[in-house]
Amino acid sequence: MVELSKIGERERLKPKAGDEPHWQRLRVGCYVGFRPSRKAGKGTWFARTYDPDKGKYARKALGDYGALTGNDVFTSAKREAEAWADQVESGGVQAEKVETVADACRAYLKDRPGSIAEGVFRRHVYDDPIAKVKIDKLRRHHLREWRKRLEEAPALLTRNKGGETRTKVRSQSTVNRDMVPLRAALGRLLTPGTPNTDAAWQEALKPSKGADKRRDLYLDRSERRMLLNATEVDAQPFMRGMCLLPLRPGTLANLKAGDFDKRTKTLTIGKDKNGKPRQIAIPPIIVDFLTEQTKGKLPGAPIFMREGGRGWNKDAWKGPIKDAAAAAGLPSGVSAYTLRHCVLTDLVTAGLPVLTVAQISGTSVAMLERHYSHLVGDAAADALAGLAL
Repeated sequence: MVELSKIGERERLKPKAGDEPHWQRLRVGCYVGFRPSRKAGKGTWFARTYDPDKGKYARKALGDYGALTGNDVFTSAKREAEAWADQVESGGVQAEKVETVADACRAYLKDRPGSIAEGVFRRHVYDDPIAKVKIDKLRRHHLREWRKRLEEAPALLTRNKGGETRTKVRSQSTVNRDMVPLRAALGRLLTPGTPNTDAAWQEALKPSKGADKRRDLYLDRSERRMLLNATEVDAQPFMRGMCLLPLRPGTLANLKAGDFDKRTKTLTIGKDKNGKPRQIAIPPIIVDFLTEQTKGKLPGAPIFMREGGRGWNKDAWKGPIKDAAAAAGLPSGVSAYTLRHCVLTDLVTAGLPVLTVAQISGTSVAMLERHYSHLVGDAAADALAGLAL
């Protein structure tokens, strides 16, 4: 068995019959392979590992690492071969079946279904040239070109009942969010490439710094009551839920009657942005509210329904909120996320530990510190003022 890490020995290799690669053992059941080119090219690298579920070896093409030279070629091939072997051995995604970027996105959704990722893939990946690029041929310039197309694509603002579509320039914060699902899908299959080379696919998907601005639009409790009173009857329960629970609008809309347990006074959040289910204890006032909303409903029915038994979604709640804000004389920028921001603000200013707020709201401590640390600072200043003698 050859030492593929030695450049000179690798360059002396000849193509084998049937284009079988030359293999080097990395560990038990894990190999990296190299197939010399018959046309004076750089040659192609492969990974081979034992799949315990199938009881046989699996193989994956890694590409030619055209942007790399010297020892960096073997180092990258070895790293990718070992990372892929770890996935196969642990029962992860079988990468040999995932050939293109579109395949990688579908495999990601199969393992971690979610409406946000599915929407991004449908709008910006499946019909884009990036979809057909082979995973083992994917390079930084492919993703840079995709990112440029994403940045230039107009963002949907609203669509009225007559079918007219209004758009706006896509903000950098929106671009940052839309890149997250693709970065996650590719990250499950590819190891980061060597920095500052075309193999460093991950560099093209780095979020722009400073794009995510803090939400400053805050409605106090009286203004929220005004908004609820001005909301059409059909949308009032959903809007009230946004005012009572620190959940994302989509998460609230996805709640089923079976997620609420009146006996234990708990609500199970099984589908959220972070993908991790959680359970939160709720006070009597919210227990009464959810009891009313779930009365007579089957466990699989949405807790919050529109007329006709349909669930809520982004296109459905936009109009009622906008109309209610206008009727109540509130700022035009009021949205479902404004209500979530108000709830999080109230929880933080009430002195609830940031970790607890993060756990019940399904967000990260880092996000709360980034957007709400000024509130904690004000509370700390008030506490220190109370120490005066």
